Amino acid sequence: MKVQLRRVQYMPKELDPGVLYVSEEFGIAMHLCPCGCGSKIKTPLGPTEWSVEQTKSGPTLQPSVGNWQEACQSHYWITRGEIIWAPKWTPKQIAAGRRDEEERRRAYYDALDRKSGGTLQRLWRWVKGMFKR
Repeated sequence: MKVQLRRVQYMPKELDPGVLYVSEEFGIAMHLCPCGCGSKIKTPLGPTEWSVEQTKSGPTLQPSVGNWQEACQSHYWITRGEIIWAPKWTPKQIAAGRRDEEERRRAYYDALDRKSGGTLQRLWRWVKGMFKR
């Protein structure tokens, strides 16, 4: 199945098969599960979530999509407009993958917090800013 990119502001109620809808304004991408089950797959976009890149051959959505909440439990990549199927994961692999995702998010936001001086530093800057008004 070939996948094409369609940039939208708002997601349509009905999604077309083979279309990756992207709303950069709302930071989300959606598509129908390529297995044919009809599930609408939502992938948030952001530095700790998914990213979309348009190539000459079609869109790439990174990282892979694992539909663990759906009955089909499909797992695949959308790469250069193509669906590349991944092996089915066991419940143990799914749990480990979720822990890894959470750890990557935590590490990303912890690094941002340290870069900005930490929570107390930001609070102190806010308090000082209140007295400058």
